[in-house]
Amino acid sequence: MQTTTTFIALVSLLSFSATAQQPPTQAPQSASANDFIEVFKQLSGEHPGVRKGHAKGVCALGSFEPSATAQARFDTALFSDKAPITLRFSMGGGNPNANEAANAPRGMAVMFDLANNRQHKIAGLTTPMFAGKNPEQFLGLLRINYAIAQGEATGADRKAYLEANPEAARQGEWLQSHQPAAEYTSANYFGIHTFYTTLTNGELQAFRWTLVPKAGETLLTEQEQKNLPKSFLAKRLSERLKDGPVEYEWHWQLAEKGDPINDPSQVWPKDRETINVGTLKITESGGGSCTPINFDPNQVTDGISTSQDPVLQIRSPAYAISYGKRLQGQ
Repeated sequence: MQTTTTFIALVSLLSFSATAQQPPTQAPQSASANDFIEVFKQLSGEHPGVRKGHAKGVCALGSFEPSATAQARFDTALFSDKAPITLRFSMGGGNPNANEAANAPRGMAVMFDLANNRQHKIAGLTTPMFAGKNPEQFLGLLRINYAIAQGEATGADRKAYLEANPEAARQGEWLQSHQPAAEYTSANYFGIHTFYTTLTNGELQAFRWTLVPKAGETLLTEQEQKNLPKSFLAKRLSERLKDGPVEYEWHWQLAEKGDPINDPSQVWPKDRETINVGTLKITESGGGSCTPINFDPNQVTDGISTSQDPVLQIRSPAYAISYGKRLQGQ
């Protein structure tokens, strides 16, 4: 379960000093963005001027073209026309020297440059669920992992915590049963959180999204994991794009009554209606095009709105703090 400690640094945290006063099976009662930034520094070390979450990554550029179905069904500026996109592929966690062959989440963040200076941002992971139903559960998991690293807790403490908070165990269990992708562009990416879109009849529709590579998924073998260097994904992305663009279909899964809207630890049933809303075409990688961007997925365009998922909601302050620290070289 160590890999779950290197997930996204976007949620918030209480100071670690409070954890010693809490039973290891108990999630904290509250969480704050500053504390999440702090705990990732404790877990991954201090790296001035680097993103506090998903510290290791590579930029890419491309375009998005909406499907005719999306344009006919949804009333949003996102599907008005073809748009340039700026992307960032990354490893989860705050370590800029992370081992890219590890069974750890990877991320894809995208900024859509729309007409009239509007923007829309998304951020997804290679895991279909989050490590907790709320920030507090994830915080408790990180605290246990940090305590273990400091010799102040044991694997038995973590097991007890996960038994008491089973939602926090789902992502780690998924990672243990799935090999990581061989390339950044040979993996599915899941939006995890729920958003709302406006239908052309004016009604609101809840949805979650997945980015699916048209060429399919390609996974690392266990032997490749052992033999690969710590850094290989940026090079493979560059080499892949020499053969031409890489395309992703953007699938929106539509919620039905009773689906868990605000719990990112739960996956929706596979039989929900899914619509291909368009194609992302990636054409080049490298450079610093994505470096100044704060990929906050709460920044949405007309016709899209966010849910009350507490993990999604806490991303904005956590991202803002990380962004500010980067600008200050901290």
